[in-house]
Amino acid sequence: MKEYERVVVWLDYLDSEKKRSDGRRVPLNSCVRAPTLDEMMQACKKLGFEAQPQKAFHPRAPRRQSGYVSIVKKGRKQEVITSIAREMSRIRGSQPKKV
Repeated sequence: MKEYERVVVWLDYLDSEKKRSDGRRVPLNSCVRAPTLDEMMQACKKLGFEAQPQKAFHPRAPRRQSGYVSIVKKGRKQEVITSIAREMSRIRGSQPKKV
């Protein structure tokens, strides 16, 4: 099996509005609603990941604008995705509410 140096994490993996069959990869209690690429980059920086953002269309939803982050591989992909999702939840929780 080929070994890759980077891991691709799509915004759809972390979206609480998606079903598992639509591409969500983490439990609902770790997801955020309508995540943004900026929030994902912020989470990656806090976790110390070397990330490159890219706006793109997810293969399962080719008509909806999405995006992904390419990260230098540090451990298993599922562990990386879960840690990013938890950090994004913390970031969302620490932001002041918009009135």
